[in-house]
Amino acid sequence: MARTIKVPAWKLKIPRLPAVDSTTPDVFDEMTLQEHLIELRDRIMKICIGVGIAFVFGAIGSKFLLEQMVVHAQLEGTGFDIRSPTEPLTLYFKVALYIAIAITMPLIIFQIIAFLAPGLTNKEKRVVYGSLPFVSVLFIAGVAYGYFVAAPRALLFLSGFLSGIFDWNPDGAEILSFFLTLMIGLGLAFQLPVIMFVLAKIGIVSAQKMREWRRYSYLMLTIVAAVITPSTDPINMAIVAIPLVILYEAGVIISSIFAKTGLRNADEETAVAG
Repeated sequence: MARTIKVPAWKLKIPRLPAVDSTTPDVFDEMTLQEHLIELRDRIMKICIGVGIAFVFGAIGSKFLLEQMVVHAQLEGTGFDIRSPTEPLTLYFKVALYIAIAITMPLIIFQIIAFLAPGLTNKEKRVVYGSLPFVSVLFIAGVAYGYFVAAPRALLFLSGFLSGIFDWNPDGAEILSFFLTLMIGLGLAFQLPVIMFVLAKIGIVSAQKMREWRRYSYLMLTIVAAVITPSTDPINMAIVAIPLVILYEAGVIISSIFAKTGLRNADEETAVAG
């Protein structure tokens, strides 16, 4: 007699903001070490599955992206310079992988936050989860700025620098690394307003402190721009640093308007020092 095979039912769970009850204390969840490890395993598996599915779309769009990089790198008619017979295939799948990571970045960020969520109270969870759409939008904006503005402008400047002395024929892997460093770096750096809002809302640092620390913050943003920018010239550093300064000021304004009262005491010196 044939046995029936039970197929597990998959249900799409839509994330919901946790409810806040003013009559109960706002505390965080407690989990054992084993529960944390199981949770970490499940989150990593979901990320891997998401990246694997997105890799198919990355492989489809990889050729187009490489062609556009050739144009932006001022290498039309010659293409990328390669050093080994397998490098074209390696570069192709490397671009496909980064496209897949970019597509699944909202999922990756959500899984990371969901793993850390047991350490947050319900009010803090609402603030963090409510910021996720802005995280995705700002990441896409940062990647787009790096791809359409920062990288092409930088390569245009570098390709014309002392062109009568140097033969502009950079290695394909270096050009690819140049693009990806700027795109991923700016995608992450553009999260600055969201990070500032969350810190102000949960009471780690107030908007007033952000104003007082403006000059030190500008210095840190300049260092971040120098790390993100593959080249060391001041023009390309400015292309990266100026948007970060604007985003910092936007973060101060947003925190002043929407995070006037933090969930914790933002004026505690110990919280600010932490």
